[in-house]
Amino acid sequence: MNFTALLIGLGPVIGWGFYPTISAKLGGRPANQILGSTLGTLIFALIFNLVTGTSLPTGMDLFLSIISGMSWAIAQSITFQSFTLIGSSRAMPITTAFQLIANALWGVIALGNWPGVAAKLLGTLALVLIIIGASMTVWSEDKRSQQNANNLKKAVMLLAVGAIGYWGYSAAPQASSISGMQAFLPQAIGMVIGALGYVLLVNFKDNEPLALTEVLSYKHILPGFFFAFAALTYLISAQPNMNGLATGFILSQTSVVLATLTGIWFLGEEKTKKEMLVTIAGLVLIIAAAGITVVL
Repeated sequence: MNFTALLIGLGPVIGWGFYPTISAKLGGRPANQILGSTLGTLIFALIFNLVTGTSLPTGMDLFLSIISGMSWAIAQSITFQSFTLIGSSRAMPITTAFQLIANALWGVIALGNWPGVAAKLLGTLALVLIIIGASMTVWSEDKRSQQNANNLKKAVMLLAVGAIGYWGYSAAPQASSISGMQAFLPQAIGMVIGALGYVLLVNFKDNEPLALTEVLSYKHILPGFFFAFAALTYLISAQPNMNGLATGFILSQTSVVLATLTGIWFLGEEKTKKEMLVTIAGLVLIIAAAGITVVL
């Protein structure tokens, strides 16, 4: 691994590490957050395509890329809802764990990953470690608050549903015949479509103010740039002449450490000393298990 490849591989760590914290810090409702984030991603993708001259795919490749982006927007809207229940520092390790499990199972069932009994046993162990690690990150010394316990249960259920959308974001492009960089712009288009659908739904169903008319929504374009930067640098990092898919994936997953710690430090999501130690140990377990799943 050369120095340039390492720097590019750290792009997703920075982008995805700061993205949820900046979104939470700016505040607003999930509708504000998802609308601004997807607009920021679309602007970034448009500039990238103009600079590089990347052509827009057509036919089924275009359709699958748009579906991929819509799936992400739905999943991220759900993740933003979980932030309101338990905060980003607790939600991010859980959603990361669910995504790792979903993608690993998809790889085994549909793509033939983990061939052989030994690989399947090690893979299963890795999934168990991911679950244990995620549980450790939300452990609390305070067992008295029933409201906190109820919020955690609701958030876990939401994030489990959201993992389906993140799986669609990853899986849909695999059925196409284009590169990740070609899919980048149509995915961003799909993200905006998904975000607009969510904004209109909560406006009609929950009688929320229309996020399209609120200035705060457009402030969330900034964290959208962070997400887009992470997504693009991950696509570059995963190329064989850079870090490769396995190493690029492992590097990208370390973003959960930064997302969790910045949520604690900058958002006032306080933990006791013991809770902090258990959280860090849980994060280490998640990253180690992610490494196992990609080398099998």
